[in-house]
Amino acid sequence: MKILILGGTQFLGRHMAALALAAGHEVTLFNRGNHGHDLFPAAEQIRGDRLLDLSALRGRRWDAVFDASCYLPSAARRSAELLADAVEHYCLISSISVFPQINADTVETSSLAQLSAEQLAAAEAQATGLGSQSGGGYGAAYGGLKALCERELSRVMGSRALIVRPGFIIGPYDYSPRLRYWLERMSEGGRVLAPGRPGRPVRLIDARDIAAWCLALAQARTGGIFNATGPDGQTMGDLLLACRAATGLKSELVWCSEAELEAAGAVPFQDLPYWLLDADNAMMEARSVAAVAAGLCLRPLLNSLLDTADCLRGQPPLLASTLSRMREQELLLGR
Repeated sequence: MKILILGGTQFLGRHMAALALAAGHEVTLFNRGNHGHDLFPAAEQIRGDRLLDLSALRGRRWDAVFDASCYLPSAARRSAELLADAVEHYCLISSISVFPQINADTVETSSLAQLSAEQLAAAEAQATGLGSQSGGGYGAAYGGLKALCERELSRVMGSRALIVRPGFIIGPYDYSPRLRYWLERMSEGGRVLAPGRPGRPVRLIDARDIAAWCLALAQARTGGIFNATGPDGQTMGDLLLACRAATGLKSELVWCSEAELEAAGAVPFQDLPYWLLDADNAMMEARSVAAVAAGLCLRPLLNSLLDTADCLRGQPPLLASTLSRMREQELLLGR
């Protein structure tokens, strides 16, 4: 196939580009060239900013487009309208955050988040000041914006649109501090503060599994909307034990209840990634029943962590707002 990737140099888009090239497809990358401009010499590179000017894509044809860098409905509308007659299949990476309420019964047709006209206008205006298409800058509006992106794509592309709603994504080249915190902490050994209950559900999905599946659906020209989260039965205990195994050290996990952590002022998720209070853990409950039925295959968690740990080897330590080692030791005192 001839594949256009909007982005293609960071995390999920990077894995899509690598898989597509390895499979022998002809790949074109459209991005601003700010990251990884030398990653894929075999791919055609087109420079441009999707928020400002897509004209470099006009008059071209591709079999499929993969879009993991869309956070604004105006951007979705412009790219879909320009490419409507140029591609046979358009895959948009959305988010499980499109659902304002999530639980085990959440399915693709569940109610979506809504934004007021004022919220939408504020988000669109803010985009010019972000300097990037990072979804992290939109805060509480993120889910509603993604839902509107889905609507714009579906309106223009119809049955040719594939909309994928991932949950928490992990894997090599993940730029977030979440998984990196646990891998780095386990690599130091010693007593490690483990939050909440070992059996609390945690669903994580490897970016490479999403990319491989989306590529297969594009080849089959399969459209539709799919939630894409981690497997049933995965827990916080599984995650931390797998992180420990991936580092090869025998760290001691010291479990601390959510009540104790709350009393000590620990901030869920921010201080200790993937830790959510039981009452707020609904985001980890959404399942991928339809996606699995459509061919989504999920690799073992340990495989993802081993590859991510290998990717991080030699990189400078994480500097983020996660729990400091000093604060962790304070919380471990007396245990």
